[in-house]
Amino acid sequence: MFLIDMHCDTILSLWEKGEGVSLRKNDLSVDIEKMEQGHVLVQNFALFTHRKEEAIPEKRTMDLMDRYWSELEHNKDCLAPVLCFEDIEKNARNHKISCLLTLEDGGVVFDDLAMLRNYYRLGVRMIALTWNYPNGIGYPNLSMDDFTDYKQASLLQKADTENGLTEFGIRYIKEMERLGMIVDVSHLSDAGFWDVVKHTTKPFVASHSNARALCPVARNLDDEMIRALDEKGGVMGLNFCGDFLESHASANGPSRVDAMVSHILHIRDVASIDCIGIGTDFDGIHSELEIPNAAHMVKLEEALRKAGLTQEEIEKIFYKNVLRVYREIL
Repeated sequence: MFLIDMHCDTILSLWEKGEGVSLRKNDLSVDIEKMEQGHVLVQNFALFTHRKEEAIPEKRTMDLMDRYWSELEHNKDCLAPVLCFEDIEKNARNHKISCLLTLEDGGVVFDDLAMLRNYYRLGVRMIALTWNYPNGIGYPNLSMDDFTDYKQASLLQKADTENGLTEFGIRYIKEMERLGMIVDVSHLSDAGFWDVVKHTTKPFVASHSNARALCPVARNLDDEMIRALDEKGGVMGLNFCGDFLESHASANGPSRVDAMVSHILHIRDVASIDCIGIGTDFDGIHSELEIPNAAHMVKLEEALRKAGLTQEEIEKIFYKNVLRVYREIL
């Protein structure tokens, strides 16, 4: 069974650990050995930039960009980049894991479409429009400007239905579509989500978001949003963060396979099996994980089979749905 994972924060973790830690083998959730054991077809690697903590945020993004490309160079016997869809097929034939470069917080472009095009030239093929701060593109749900206690329930559950994409943000997503970049709405406000629905002509993704009906945090999608994403031909990636799977009494609650299955069944029932994928958020979450890395994905496969899903449905969730979106856009 192949796997496509639409989101991990491993590059930042490697950069923080220093040059002595490699993507080849490490104590993180993502390394080459674990990806090979889990039959990873494509791993998306996010460059996450915490813009409010950086004097020059774009410098941090470039540091992470350098680490990403250095890891691919040092491990070119096992890894290869994805710049177009045909690369995925070629890499598979050559028995290499495909690596797709993404940005988490698309605001690192100086509000300049020329910089967006430069990121494309540097290999970026998917962009999460916001993280947890407003930027020149739009506004998030769960804005960190609003609170310091991440478990303050009233704010965790408050979706922003008023502040959507800016005029620049609308031009930004249209340019992304023209270039062949995938629009990612995880972290984006509800109003921004509906602006993306209105102004895009191609499928988009929520790379690491779950169902709000089962876990009422604003980072998840409500049923109407899930149906709209499905109608656009898009995909949402199941986030393994325990706090986005179930409500817990305290932060960083456990991440359980049973809860993952519940979200998948709910999304299937309110929309279809065709809009479900995987977006683990590995190395960016602090939950106690029943699935600590890709090598353990068989646990989810077995649980879905017990829940009555067919082999074809499980394959759609694990990789075929996302592969369809990549084929259409990249």
